Amino acid sequence: MDINDLVRENIKNLRPYSTARDEFKGQASVFLDANENSYGSPLPANYNRYPDPLQLDLKDAISKIKGVPIENTFLGNGSDEAIDLLFRAFCNPGKDNVIVLPPTYGMYEVSANINDVEIRKVSLLPNFQLDMEKIAETIDKNTKLIFICSPNNPTGNSINREDIETILANFNGIVVVDEAYINYARQKTFIQELTEYGNLVVLQTFSKAWGLAALRLGMAFSSTKVIDVLNKIKPPYNINQATQDLAFEALKNIAQVNVWIKESVAERDRLSKALNALNIVKKVYPSDANFILTEVTDALKIYDTLVDQGIIVRDRSKVTLCEGCLRITVGTKEENDKLLTVLENF
Repeated sequence: MDINDLVRENIKNLRPYSTARDEFKGQASVFLDANENSYGSPLPANYNRYPDPLQLDLKDAISKIKGVPIENTFLGNGSDEAIDLLFRAFCNPGKDNVIVLPPTYGMYEVSANINDVEIRKVSLLPNFQLDMEKIAETIDKNTKLIFICSPNNPTGNSINREDIETILANFNGIVVVDEAYINYARQKTFIQELTEYGNLVVLQTFSKAWGLAALRLGMAFSSTKVIDVLNKIKPPYNINQATQDLAFEALKNIAQVNVWIKESVAERDRLSKALNALNIVKKVYPSDANFILTEVTDALKIYDTLVDQGIIVRDRSKVTLCEGCLRITVGTKEENDKLLTVLENF
């Protein structure tokens, strides 16, 4: 399979915007090429110059941690930007389709609707694994993308690795494995499979384990052919300089991040056991993420009670296969204890 065969014709023929930073990459003392404010910024630090459009220093720092070359890395304004660009690059509006596997992350469907691309839903099995037979039946010649969230949101479980590999080996389109929660999982990342599958895109984020949700920084790892297309169609300066600087500094503190991950996993296990012991809890689903899907006796009433106490969880009770469930993020020990106290007194 040639990735170029999947790219929309207008994208193949697109002449991308050329920035001032694209046209001159050398060293200089006076920059009068980009119509910037030459006096500086009304801030302690200056942000008057446009940032590196390809974020090469930040990608190099990420490469040292992830083991993925710069040319196989795309950075987006959150993973949502990468999701949207995949639609723009590979899906012809009103003609092509994509497959999503509910219950799952809602932005896949939103991006499909924004881009006027047909969405085909193949629900997970009751054990929250892939319905391989139904997926195979749903694929046709116009199916361009399959989105697989693993660990899955909102169910929390990892998808069977062998099933994902089967799809990668047999689907003549792009397989997007969204690993937003991979840092909390027992399963290994699919990054190590990038050299094996040219149609694999792995999404990761700085919003979860790295604690940088406010910066909006997502990562996509794939073959150079896919990354080149994403870089071709992205906005010129999609990652601002402040985000690049702060993320670069954060990468120096990986030891702290690893401590938080270890603590979150331990709290997840403790919270799961404590929830299981409550009379109002019918089932606690196993989790490989930093949240727990919990089936309760009266989701809406329990949700409202928690809100009254200043505790906000996510009501997922109307989501396919999650009927009667609340999704509870694993907080600090103190936050989890407060949650448990309210639930015990319900």
